Amino acid sequence: MTLYLSFRSDSVGGSIVDGEALEGDGTRPTPSLRAVGTSEIGARVAGRNVLLGVHGFNVSREEGMRSLGRLEPHLGLRSSDVFIGVLWPGDFWLPVINYPFEGDDAMDCGRRLARFCRDHLAPAQSFSFFSHSLGARLVLETVKNLGRPARSVCLTAAAINRDCLTGAYVAAAENAEAISNLASRKDWVLKVAFQIGDPIADLLYDSHDAFQRALGHAGPPMPPPARVAPWQIPDDSGYGHGDYLPPSGPKAGAPAPDAKWPKAADFIARAFRGEAQGWP
Repeated sequence: MTLYLSFRSDSVGGSIVDGEALEGDGTRPTPSLRAVGTSEIGARVAGRNVLLGVHGFNVSREEGMRSLGRLEPHLGLRSSDVFIGVLWPGDFWLPVINYPFEGDDAMDCGRRLARFCRDHLAPAQSFSFFSHSLGARLVLETVKNLGRPARSVCLTAAAINRDCLTGAYVAAAENAEAISNLASRKDWVLKVAFQIGDPIADLLYDSHDAFQRALGHAGPPMPPPARVAPWQIPDDSGYGHGDYLPPSGPKAGAPAPDAKWPKAADFIARAFRGEAQGWP
């Protein structure tokens, strides 16, 4: 059974709402989850290391549940750890058109997630985060407003400008004990689509030079900030934007022999445990 925090009013699109804790098997074709009260979830995380995982752009509620629920067993969590999947409305009926405006939703959800952590998850021993795609903005907004240092942050395929850790989110970088960034130059979504949509987002959210490459494509400018460990996946590995998390479709099953996401899951797990990092 997986714990989730949902900030969604609807399965697809919809508005942002305050966080609601849920629990259940989100990997089923039609997930069935029960509500978890704030006092119960506070007791569940007390004295434990909490890892919050955030999906990216254009993911429905059910798709997020399935992908994050399938990831949890591959993280090798200990009894002293708690995983929570974060569901947010980073999607729309016209996703390509809506992309430039989803940054505001990500930031709104990030502030709400930070408040939920402060108000209801405060007994936790530590907070760590990982994200995929546009979820990076949500995570960095959360860490900036967390009110206590984050133990670790792992950003994969981050759909945010590569200078964000020294610019718009320098406060988040300074509030994290360690940041791991996993990027791929073979991510054509970030290489092409990000360059189309991001100049509009630049006008709305950030103050920096337009037409920058994405953090999840090129990594941060060198030298990286202190506590930031950039990892570039070799080009011959061919990692695209959808290769970091388990598939989100209704059909379940063991990972295919050639599946790429288990290696990314291992990277996320090492970042959470503070182990020596690497790429196979």
